[in-house]
Amino acid sequence: MKTQIEHNGIVVLTEEAAQEVSGSPLWNDDLRPTTRQEHSWKGINFATLWIGMCLCIPSYTMASGMIALGMNWWQAVGTIFLGNVIVLIPILLNSHAGTKFGIPYPVFARLWFGDKGAHIPTLARALVAAGWFGINTWIGTKAIDTLLMASFSSWGNLPGHTAIVFALFWILNISVAYRGPEGIKKLSAVAAPVVGISSIILLIWAFTNAGGWGPILETPSKFETTGEFLKVFFPSLTGVIGFWATLALNIPDFCRYAQSQKSQMVAQSLSLPITMTVFSFIGIAVTSATIVIFGQAIWDPVQLLAKFPPFVILLGTIIIVISSVTINVGANVVAPARAIENLYPKRITFGIGAIITGLFAILLQPWYIMSNFGNYIFGWLGTYAALLGPIDGIAIADYWLVRRRQLHLKELYKPNGRYNYANGFNKNGVYALIVGVVIPVLGLFIPPLRFLWDNAWTFGLFIAIGVYTYLMKNDQSVLKEGEYEQITLFDSKHNSPTEIAK
Repeated sequence: MKTQIEHNGIVVLTEEAAQEVSGSPLWNDDLRPTTRQEHSWKGINFATLWIGMCLCIPSYTMASGMIALGMNWWQAVGTIFLGNVIVLIPILLNSHAGTKFGIPYPVFARLWFGDKGAHIPTLARALVAAGWFGINTWIGTKAIDTLLMASFSSWGNLPGHTAIVFALFWILNISVAYRGPEGIKKLSAVAAPVVGISSIILLIWAFTNAGGWGPILETPSKFETTGEFLKVFFPSLTGVIGFWATLALNIPDFCRYAQSQKSQMVAQSLSLPITMTVFSFIGIAVTSATIVIFGQAIWDPVQLLAKFPPFVILLGTIIIVISSVTINVGANVVAPARAIENLYPKRITFGIGAIITGLFAILLQPWYIMSNFGNYIFGWLGTYAALLGPIDGIAIADYWLVRRRQLHLKELYKPNGRYNYANGFNKNGVYALIVGVVIPVLGLFIPPLRFLWDNAWTFGLFIAIGVYTYLMKNDQSVLKEGEYEQITLFDSKHNSPTEIAK
């Protein structure tokens, strides 16, 4: 029986199949596969999404931590570019699944962990996203609070002024996130050009007023040997990869709306690494110029903005708010809200998931994570990269090596279906995750194996790929030869547009 239709590489359920599983406890309007009409995101939508998310304060200041650790400007920028090119690979590999089958991340995870086991990778991703939500809310709070104090001298004397700003900014983020991915698409379309043009204006101002780029771009590396450089390079590279390792997992949440594989792949390949690299360079160049202009290096764009006239401060505050909200709702709310929703699809909505995400973010104390660059790069980014690398590896291995891009879409929504495994848990996914995490962690306790921890995301990813692929040999959940063709109606000139659109 045909239960799914493939048209130009995109698979949707037939109307009969959708009706059959719509009453399942694993189905709701947010988690169901997208229809043909919902595949409406063009390449420009993915480009503006990434540009809007990349143009944020953490991206601006990322290189500053590396320079503080001894790198020169081009070593820092090169590390950032390489890290983003590396993480782009799993992003594109997982994007394919979301685009082809129109499924969000929690449903994608049912393939490799089972319908109950899927809570393991989705809640792990949710934990990281909630942490990032808190970080960006805190960054935005500090920015607004600082700029208010620069504009109104009495604001700093108001008891609890920072807490007031945090609460209001938190509410703003949750309110925008409540609208879901379509609201995020519209916000990104505004944020990308506004923040991008503002960054270029800031760069021109710095170069003009400093009479050049300043001393940071002339300062040599502090490392005398290659070995000394590599000790900082590898954990820094892992930190850069970890910056977007989160989106590498739940990118199907967005790519499920893509019009085609080509459009999303080209747009993401160009926008992510280029935007991150250029914006990091702008951060370095502007900071270098501040040494000449103000006599000190000002890495924080908020502190820099506070030195301008009130009208410029107002405009800058609006831009920083737009930037912070864009990355927060795009990168840090969708995944955890979907994961929480997946716990009880028939009762928990995306909006409720977004609110719970915001509350949990407060409990993670983002002010501590951002208290110094050591906590940020080595503690926060490095630690969760060690957790997400193996999950990325399992997702890639399952879709590309084990199933070879073929699956029974309807069965993902059946509690006792093909992807239920043993009582809802795929033990092979659990084993691969444990091995992929434990081996890199050994580097924390065994000095000669320190390189494993310094490259935790990379080692975890490849170890999990190997273990999972081996364990899943001849698994009963994998479609047999010819089975995909039996359940799939391939679009041809004989299919009516109405039928294909369903």
